[in-house]
Amino acid sequence: MLLKLLLVAASALLSSLVARRFGHAVGGTLAGMPMIAGPIMGFVLWATPVDGVRAIALATLVCLPATVAHLVVYAWSATRLPWWPALALANVAFFGLGALLPLLGLPAWLSCALALGALAVGGAAMPRLPVAPGAVDIPNIELACRVAAALLVAWLIIRSAGVAPAALSGLLLAVPITGNVLPCFTLPRYGAAATVALLRGFVRGLSGFGAFFVTLYLGLAAWPAAAAYALAWVAALLVASGLYLLQRRRLAATA
Repeated sequence: MLLKLLLVAASALLSSLVARRFGHAVGGTLAGMPMIAGPIMGFVLWATPVDGVRAIALATLVCLPATVAHLVVYAWSATRLPWWPALALANVAFFGLGALLPLLGLPAWLSCALALGALAVGGAAMPRLPVAPGAVDIPNIELACRVAAALLVAWLIIRSAGVAPAALSGLLLAVPITGNVLPCFTLPRYGAAATVALLRGFVRGLSGFGAFFVTLYLGLAAWPAAAAYALAWVAALLVASGLYLLQRRRLAATA
C-alpha cells in the first residue's frame, strides 16, 4: 500500500508540474504512462513467477478498454457538464464496461488486440477543441490539493479492494486514479478545452501503457525477465513520444 500511495503521489505531482511547464496535453500524456503500474510490475516480477506476472499483465489489458471509455466519456461530458456529473458518467462507463469484459472470456491474443484497438478508437473519438499550448499557471496550493486528492482516492480504493469480492477488487485496483483526479481540477479552473487536451494527452500516454503491458506479456514468454521488462519500458516511451510528436506535426501543418 505504501509503495502504491507514493507512486500515486509522484504521478499526480509530476504530471501537474509538467502541465505547468509544457501545457495540459503534455501533463496528460505523462499521467497516462505506466508511472504507477510499471514500477509495481517490476517489484511483482522480482517476487512472482513469470506465469503469474503474465496473468497480471493480461488482466490489466482486459480492463484497458474500460479506462479508454472512462476518458472519452469524461472528455465529452466536460464540454457540457460541470466536473462532478462528468466524473460520475465516466465512472459509470468504466465500471459498466470493466465488469463486462472479463465475463467474455476472450483469448489472450484478442484481449491484446482489443486493448490496442480501443486506444486507437479512443484517440479518434475525443472531441476537438482549440486550446493554446504552453505553460499553465498552476498555483502551489492547487498542486498540494491534487496530490492530496490522489492519495485519498488511492487509499479509499486500496482499502475497499481489501474487503470487496474478488471480481470487484480487481476492477477497483484498475481505476484510473490520476484520470479521475486531474480532470476534476482542470475543468472548473481552466475550462473544457484544457480538460479535453489533458484527456487526449492521457490517451496518448495510455497508448504507451498498453504497449508496456503487451510487450511485457509477450516478452516474458520469449526472453529473460529483465530483458522483457526493459523492452516494455522502451516500447512505452517510443509509442507515447511518437504519438506526441505526430500530434505536434499535425498541429503545425494546420497552423
